[in-house]
Amino acid sequence: MTAASSLTGVPKFTQHKDLVIPTLSILNHDGLLRKGLEMPALSQSMAQKIYRDMVYIRTLDQRMIAAQRQGRLSFYLSCTGEEAAVVGSIAGFSNKDMVMSQYREQAALRFRGFTSKQFMNQLLSNDLDLGKGRQMPIHYGSSKLNYMTISSTLATQIPQAAGYAYGQKLSGNKTCTVCYFGDGAASEGDFHAGLNMAAVTNCPVVFIVRNNGYAISTPTSEQFLGDGIAPRGVGYGISAIRVDGNDALAVYTASVAARKLALENNQPVILETMSYRLGAHSTSDDPSSYRSVSEEKSWHDKDPIVRMKTWLISNGWWSEDKDNQLITAYRKEILEALKAQEKRPPPSINCLISDVYKTPPTHLLEQFSELQKHIKQYPDHYLQCSTSDKGVSLPASIDV
Repeated sequence: MTAASSLTGVPKFTQHKDLVIPTLSILNHDGLLRKGLEMPALSQSMAQKIYRDMVYIRTLDQRMIAAQRQGRLSFYLSCTGEEAAVVGSIAGFSNKDMVMSQYREQAALRFRGFTSKQFMNQLLSNDLDLGKGRQMPIHYGSSKLNYMTISSTLATQIPQAAGYAYGQKLSGNKTCTVCYFGDGAASEGDFHAGLNMAAVTNCPVVFIVRNNGYAISTPTSEQFLGDGIAPRGVGYGISAIRVDGNDALAVYTASVAARKLALENNQPVILETMSYRLGAHSTSDDPSSYRSVSEEKSWHDKDPIVRMKTWLISNGWWSEDKDNQLITAYRKEILEALKAQEKRPPPSINCLISDVYKTPPTHLLEQFSELQKHIKQYPDHYLQCSTSDKGVSLPASIDV
């Protein structure tokens, strides 16, 4: 029996319907403030940045999906429909806070300064890719921007975020960890291990779950019975909040409050954004096979970008002319970056085993030597690969 539990002589069961978390909402679907609510503490410059980055990532997604269909890159995963959930949330944190994301949060990178060329370098795996061509497209990472490199394996970042945040707590550096994941990842075992670890160690981590209705083709109705994901945090002793994920103002407000709570009390928080994935799960997916046109249309009518733009215009902070100019500029910028960066060569094989260990161990050096010999033996199959050992420290005992 817990210390807070009272005694009773009558058997009484608590039902999942007894715990229903309200949804924070500030803007109506028409983009106007809900009746009786005041505008949140959000500056004009911040509001405009949030909107510009939402528009940028929507434009990037459209251009890159088209590029994938043209065969210019192998794979892509869009943020379409969830821009407010990602940009609105990352705007509430410090750039010094660590971000551990899943794979649909490229907007968080853009907010922190990731350039169009850097996006292209990673998507095309060229010689300027920060990941040195070792990852699939959209598996971004940037140590400079405190954005941990993405892992394909679902939910691995959740316990990692708890551990990293525990280190932040011990360091006393007044930063926290932001951990993004989807409703599908919340069905993985790592979700439960990560949340429980964060709770018992009292570490400053904010878990942001994007409840977008589907785990690829599996609807949330087939994933769980309870009231979404947020109540699970309460079960672990974690403060929870739910927010309209298509309402950038609500997401921003909740995120600022969540960060404050996490840092001031050294405690984890779970923030659930209720949204919808307007696009396919990825370029390998066809959503028409598992959801209806009418369902998609109902959510298109709640487009987070349209809602934010309407509010900005009604507040005198934006205009249709500015909007058209912004979209045109972004399309040009992204297309020019794609054309320029796709001309660059792939990474040299000389960096294949660098930055994995401080000093490459013998077994990797031996494998690298065998690879170089193989390329020299079949040069016609590896025309773009350098066979030089420059950049790799080979011991004298290995004859290349």
